Amino acid sequence: MGLPARRSASGSRGAAGPRRGVLQLLLSPVLLLLLHPGACGAAAQGEAEAPTPYLWKTGPWGRCMGDACGPGGIQTRAVWCAHAEGWTTLHTNCKQAERPSNQQQCFKVCDWHKELYDWRLGPWNQCQPVISKSLEKPLECVKGEEGIQVREITCIQKDKDIPAEDIICEYFEPKPLLEQACLIPCQQDCIVSEFSTWSECSKTCGSGLQHRTRHVVAPPQFGGSGCPNLTEFQVCQSSPCEAEESMYSLQVGPWSACAMPHSRQARQARRRGKNKERDKDRKGVKDPEARELIKKKRNRNRQNRQENKYWDIQIGYQTREVMCINKTGKAADLSFCQQEKLPMTFQSCVIAKECQVSEWSEWSPCSKTCHDMASPTGTRVRTRAIRQFPIGSEKECPELEEKEPCVSQGDGLAPCAMYGWRTTEWTECRVDPLLSQQDKRRGNQTALCGGGVQTREVYCVQVNENLLSHVNAQKDKEASKPVDLKLCTGPIPNTTQLCHIPCPIECEVSPWSAWGPCTYENCNDQQGKKGFKLRKRRITNEPTGGSGGTGNCPHLLEAIPCEEPSCYEWKAVRLGDCEPDNEKECGPGTQVQEVVCINSDGEEVDRQLCRDAIFPIPVACDAPCPKDCVLSTWSSWSSCSHTCSGKTTEGKQIRARSILAYAGEEGGIRCPNSSALQEVRSCNEHPCTVYHWQTGPWGQCIEDTSVSSFNTTTNWNGEASCSVGMQTRKVICVRVNVGQVGPKKCPESLRPETVRPCLLPCRKDCIVTPFSDWTSCPSSCKEGNSGVRKQSRHRVIIQLPVNGGRDCTDPLYEEKACEAPQVCQSYRWKTHKWRRCQLVPWSVQQDSPGAQEGCGPGRQARAITCRKQDGGQAGIHECFQYAGPVPALTQACQIPCQDDCQFTSWSKFSSCNGDCGAVRTRKRTIVGKSKKKEKCKNSHLYPLIETQYCPCDKYNAQPVGNWSDCILPEGKVEVLLGMKVQGDIKECGQGYRYQAMACYDQNGRLVETSRCNSHGYIEEACIIPCPSDCKLSEWSNWSRCSKSCGSGVKVRSKWLREKPYNGGRPCPKLDHVNQAQVYEVVPCHSDCNQYIWVTEPWSICKVTFVNMRDNCGEGVQTRKVRCMQNTADGPSEHVEDYLCDPEEMPLGSRECKLPCPEDCVITEWGPWTPCALPCNQSNFRQRSADPIRQPADEGRSCPDTVEKEPCNLNKNCYHYDYNVTDWSTCQLSEKAVCGNGIKTRMLDCVRSDGKSVDLKYCEELGLEKNWQMNTSCVVECPVNCQLSDWSPWSECSQTCGLTGKMIRRRTVTQPFQGDGRPCPSLMDQSKPCPVKPCYRWQYGQWSPCQVQEAQCGEGMRTRNISCVVSDGSADDFSKVVDEEFCADIEPIIDGNKKMILEETCTQPCPGDCYLKDWSSWSLCQLTCVNSEDLGFGGIQVRSRAVIIQELENQHLCPEQTLETKSCNDGQCYEYKWMASAWKGSSRTVWCQRSDGVNVTGGCLVMSQPDADRSCNPPCSQPHSYCSETKTCHCEEGYTEVMSSNSTLEQCTLIPVVVIPTMEDKRGDVKTSRAVHPTQPSSNPTGRGRTWFLQPFGPDGRLKTWVYGVAAGAFVLLIFIVSMIYLACKKPKKPQRRQNNRLKPLTLAYDGDADM
Repeated sequence: MGLPARRSASGSRGAAGPRRGVLQLLLSPVLLLLLHPGACGAAAQGEAEAPTPYLWKTGPWGRCMGDACGPGGIQTRAVWCAHAEGWTTLHTNCKQAERPSNQQQCFKVCDWHKELYDWRLGPWNQCQPVISKSLEKPLECVKGEEGIQVREITCIQKDKDIPAEDIICEYFEPKPLLEQACLIPCQQDCIVSEFSTWSECSKTCGSGLQHRTRHVVAPPQFGGSGCPNLTEFQVCQSSPCEAEESMYSLQVGPWSACAMPHSRQARQARRRGKNKERDKDRKGVKDPEARELIKKKRNRNRQNRQENKYWDIQIGYQTREVMCINKTGKAADLSFCQQEKLPMTFQSCVIAKECQVSEWSEWSPCSKTCHDMASPTGTRVRTRAIRQFPIGSEKECPELEEKEPCVSQGDGLAPCAMYGWRTTEWTECRVDPLLSQQDKRRGNQTALCGGGVQTREVYCVQVNENLLSHVNAQKDKEASKPVDLKLCTGPIPNTTQLCHIPCPIECEVSPWSAWGPCTYENCNDQQGKKGFKLRKRRITNEPTGGSGGTGNCPHLLEAIPCEEPSCYEWKAVRLGDCEPDNEKECGPGTQVQEVVCINSDGEEVDRQLCRDAIFPIPVACDAPCPKDCVLSTWSSWSSCSHTCSGKTTEGKQIRARSILAYAGEEGGIRCPNSSALQEVRSCNEHPCTVYHWQTGPWGQCIEDTSVSSFNTTTNWNGEASCSVGMQTRKVICVRVNVGQVGPKKCPESLRPETVRPCLLPCRKDCIVTPFSDWTSCPSSCKEGNSGVRKQSRHRVIIQLPVNGGRDCTDPLYEEKACEAPQVCQSYRWKTHKWRRCQLVPWSVQQDSPGAQEGCGPGRQARAITCRKQDGGQAGIHECFQYAGPVPALTQACQIPCQDDCQFTSWSKFSSCNGDCGAVRTRKRTIVGKSKKKEKCKNSHLYPLIETQYCPCDKYNAQPVGNWSDCILPEGKVEVLLGMKVQGDIKECGQGYRYQAMACYDQNGRLVETSRCNSHGYIEEACIIPCPSDCKLSEWSNWSRCSKSCGSGVKVRSKWLREKPYNGGRPCPKLDHVNQAQVYEVVPCHSDCNQYIWVTEPWSICKVTFVNMRDNCGEGVQTRKVRCMQNTADGPSEHVEDYLCDPEEMPLGSRECKLPCPEDCVITEWGPWTPCALPCNQSNFRQRSADPIRQPADEGRSCPDTVEKEPCNLNKNCYHYDYNVTDWSTCQLSEKAVCGNGIKTRMLDCVRSDGKSVDLKYCEELGLEKNWQMNTSCVVECPVNCQLSDWSPWSECSQTCGLTGKMIRRRTVTQPFQGDGRPCPSLMDQSKPCPVKPCYRWQYGQWSPCQVQEAQCGEGMRTRNISCVVSDGSADDFSKVVDEEFCADIEPIIDGNKKMILEETCTQPCPGDCYLKDWSSWSLCQLTCVNSEDLGFGGIQVRSRAVIIQELENQHLCPEQTLETKSCNDGQCYEYKWMASAWKGSSRTVWCQRSDGVNVTGGCLVMSQPDADRSCNPPCSQPHSYCSETKTCHCEEGYTEVMSSNSTLEQCTLIPVVVIPTMEDKRGDVKTSRAVHPTQPSSNPTGRGRTWFLQPFGPDGRLKTWVYGVAAGAFVLLIFIVSMIYLACKKPKKPQRRQNNRLKPLTLAYDGDADM
């Protein structure tokens, strides 16, 4: 607020300005006083008035705050005091009186104000040019001028329509733009067409005028120049007139308005004074007027009896003037117009009456009787009725019905019915629709699983029918009755979806374990001596599906009965060292076994449990003394040769030992025989009779009555169940390879269970919706016999019965016949008798002939009423609606005068007898006194008979239009379990295609096809090829695993057998390499220990180098190495060596040292200790051996018993790491087509040298395993495209004609997915409609303007309507047919019911200047630039040209006129100059519109091409002509000689060189003459010929060949010079010769030397 204060202060200073000069003079001594020190008080007073340097400053207003919305809020702002220089200071420095307020009232805007306030946008005002740009205007306007237009924008309160503060509206929406750029288009001048041809001469003799006219093509716009004259005229001369031209013509004026005659009293009062005496004399005689009144009275009484209350018909009269007009347009006496009979000046007419309507009725109740948020408004209606229909009025009756939106009032307004989609339950998931047509699995549909399809039905219900009951109790299954599908508007829920049937997972079990020891059946209950040896396997993959549980797995336990069972036994872990007896150094001794207690599963247990078992006794052994034979320790027992013992088989185990050193010659214990080096023992002595329990499948779940208390709904494993039942199964003891045996043979305690509880799924009954309402019967009345109509109702199954629920037995569809509708009541107009013919009142026509007779032309009226077809009375409005056009209420009539001829009406035409060329007739007869009159008997003037040729009917049929699509015959579609299975819908095969037939009569007119004995179509069989799916082979067998140890892959494939065609199911994406295979790759794992090398003990060392003494020294020892299959019981059988890893094969022979008898003997080397990881050469591994025999005194002492070697990576030390394979392809169950599958990958243990090894190596290192080995995946289901049924055929696209089509459509109900069969492209089919002729009413041409009994003035022109037929195409000209064909067609022409068959017109008098009729409307034209619409809309124009008949009447001519109207379907047109070819020095230039119309105006004048190219001054010199550049040039053969001012002075002949031929070779060139190029050669006829060489062209320049010759001569010259130079010895002479040679060549070039 500080700024205004400062402004006012400066303003007041400024105002006082003019007085300052005077005040300064007066106050200067006072100022001196004030400056004196003694004037202190006065100074202080003066200081208060001085301007202060401190001002109040304010900040912006804050937000409007307040408790309530609307006015009454408070907003605040900061106020502070500041020095004029800008720094803030104390408040006290500023004037407190001027302090601005820091708060004010405001309007608090809330969200709900959005409904109350809005911006009101005013209209854009006119486009104003931008001043800066309008100064420099270009010469040629291209697009227009840029401008700006402005509009007003105010914030208003909508309900009260009052302005509000802008801030309220800005809260919701920013203020719209107040101004915008606009375009002021270029000025467009008027464009007119070419002139028409000249009219005929206005006079048939003498001097007249002829004219030609043009019309406006485009009006002037945007300030363009106006239109030029549309008329041109010129004087024309005909043969001289024989008689004198008439100067006068009879002109009739327009008819006056129709008026009622004056009342008798009024007329009598006017003439009472004059005729009193005459009246007395004629008292007894009734004058014609009196007679007329009596008739009228009678008429009125009769009229009152008729019910013509809707039409007030009054017959009045109208008059017109008849004048005699001079050629100059001036009136003259009637006597100048010599004519026997003057035109009538009066006639009867009907007085025009406007339409009269009643008052408006009350408003009807609101159509919306309920509450609906989506569309809250309804409509209400009020009506009024016609009291009196209009007669002779141009105006139609006003609207009789008025509608307005309304909202129902009232508190208890029920919510409107709302409709929503409901769906039935999904059907069971089915896989078979996804199978391809060639899939072999189709036969076995029960076992399929994986991805499938399920369907459901959709129906529409009222959703808020019983809102409260739905809210209070959740009644999902309490279904509402279905209603018409059209009532539901939202998107339709999908009716098909993909689903998944879980595939049963097959049971997978591990290999069998090794047979266990003989053990009791139950160690807790050890009875008898009978036991079992068991072997077990476990489930590695739990099965699912099927009959559930482990019942589907094979048996997991096999038993062999055995004797002497024990539950626990001692197991020897290792033998101790051989301890000699009596603490000797060597000799016999014992070895103590280290033992642990194990149970029957081989697990170590508490030693106490083995207290009953036989403890192993120490083993006798020999510790060899020096020189004794030394044997190795026993090898471990080999695996048993048989798993059991029978008659022919017996299990054996072998162990062996070898000689490590022989005994000495003297005293040592000798080595045993070779047989003693091997031991055999029996093993697996149990018989080969294996038993196991075999389980049957679980039976059905049967309700268990003992647990009925448990019948409440429970959730068990996530499934709702209603009660618990029991399931049983059969369990028998089976002997392998034999069959069932007694149960005692199998271990009873391990018998599987035979009974288990199970869940009984809930029983679901069939649930159906209530019946829908009955479909409505036809409400309209029955026209003709349209057959028995039926009404139906239906209901929908929303829950199918399952688990023994109640079946759906009730009918889903019911129908009944409709009650017979009443026959349509049809209405007709009843016309009453014509009333008496009413003439013009006698008072008006008293001076005309026939007035005394009471005869002549008049009008008569009649009453019409509305009747039902049966004759009963009906309201007039029924006939207006149903009975067609209103019959004529009045007609012209004639009361015959005595001189008139009277005839009966024409009879109907006689019937045709069918012969071609026959004639039919109609007749009339003379009546009354006319029979005696001669003129009435003149058959030329008054014919009594008329003839007409009968139609000669010959018809021919011909096909029209294209063939329809191939249409299959419609048959019933089988529906299987609510799902259309592929192949059930017939989509292919033989169909028919149709072509329409048209029937024409002999005149080429289209007639009904039945006339040609045709049903309207030609039919032709056609084939829709059936789609064939891609066919692949079956899967091949799996390949072998790519690796024998660790993880590899195995592959199987399919080959393409047949490609798809005709829209069949496509092939899966084929392998890119060979385009023919589909692969499936799965990881596989080969057990690294599946095949192992098995070695036998080393043989005795065979000495090759014999030492001094026998049996010792270096040698070789061997052993057998075999590849064997490894089993749980150990290596079992010998296999081919290639199955084992060749790199791992142990050595079969080695070097050895056989110690001598006295030497030390040590045991075999023990195993190497493992290398410490990571492998490093600084680490070592070692192995050790123990001395067995100490050396004799002279013997070799014991070597080192420990051997070390460094750990070398990938030689004797390895690193191990896990490796994960790639994912496999998505694997489905064998019985699945698609859906959820599993991708797997394998874990490998890989050695650092890249070799796969057994997983135990990695497991022992405890490496991390955090990979996921399985993951779910989805194979997209090949869903075939599902289509709806074809819709019914549509109505014909044309009601008649040749081109009508019927269409039917179908929609995609399920789009194809994956490799499913794609949707066909043909989603709609068309078929031609039967051809029907198009009949319509059409106006004929207007007749010329006819003025009865006069030459000019107001006349009438008439036209007829006729019934025409066409074939409906644009280029077919309608042909007239009998009116009976249009009898059923309402007479509407160009959309207008009102037929205008006559209208007034003006016939100009000779000499009049008048306006021609309107031209037709021009084409709709847009305002465009470069063929781009500027958006100003289209415009059409029409014009009237002026026609002049006499030159002297030009000053009386009206102005030519034009009329414009806006239009929508406009086009951009361009205008460009066109020019013809030049003819001499001129050509025609004209402007043409882009559609080929020639116009005047529209093309830019600046770019107009020249039409004239004559030279100035003209080309008068001989042999010259005017060129296109408007300059004079010489003809060919002449060269121009120009003057100093560059004009042509003369044309001189170009000299010609003559080349002599054989005949002329003696001729001298120098004597050649210049020959004119156009003169004939003087060479005599003979062999010789003269060639003319012209070096100059027509433009006076040298021709090209001259340059060529010169260049050739130059080259020749150089060649000759160079040759001479080489030939001559003296160097100076060639130089001189060269100069000599140049001379003749130069001369030759000049034309003087011989070439």
